[in-house]
Amino acid sequence: MLELFKAGGWLMIPLFICSVISIAIIAERFWSLQQKRIAPPELVTQIWQWLKYKQVDASRIKALQANSPLGQILASGLINRNSSREITKESIEDIGRHVTVALERNLNTLGTVAAISPLIGLLGTVIGMIKVFAVITAEGVGNPETLAGGISEALITTATGLVVAIPSLIFYRYFRGKISKLVVGMEEQAMQLIEILHGDRQFDPDEEVRRESITTTV
Repeated sequence: MLELFKAGGWLMIPLFICSVISIAIIAERFWSLQQKRIAPPELVTQIWQWLKYKQVDASRIKALQANSPLGQILASGLINRNSSREITKESIEDIGRHVTVALERNLNTLGTVAAISPLIGLLGTVIGMIKVFAVITAEGVGNPETLAGGISEALITTATGLVVAIPSLIFYRYFRGKISKLVVGMEEQAMQLIEILHGDRQFDPDEEVRRESITTTV
């Protein structure tokens, strides 16, 4: 493996750095974007119980904010529970935008790695071919070992660039889709809280449990 790395030339160094960055981001996003860490399904039921027994206070709201990104959104609704529906909704939407940005952390970097890795590989290909033609110009085609070295460098960097870029792009798309799904789920729960706070609906814990069960199954 080390010999292969050396044969690829100096451009293998930025490709190696890109691969390390990609692996680190993928691992971190897998850990951070777990459903139970982003949007615990029991939060709305818990808040409904607080409201029912008039247990909403500053300490519970603070604990809710520290619970999860969904907790931050729902806590914003509780803070403005005595305001008009429009103000409550605006405060939730404002926090929701910040939460969405936080969920997308490092994804732009992962997308950049997916985009530039093939270009670095292509640059390695160009440099390798330049070396090949330089050898041909200086020595003709009588030195196959030197020619093979330039061609090998070109192919190795191209292959390495693709090896780094393909998984990076796949996981970039995967995390984008997962974040969209999480955001939609949090929006639904936030709207449910607004309806509960302003008396537009009565919360049914049994119905919520059934819905959570269906969502988990899907």
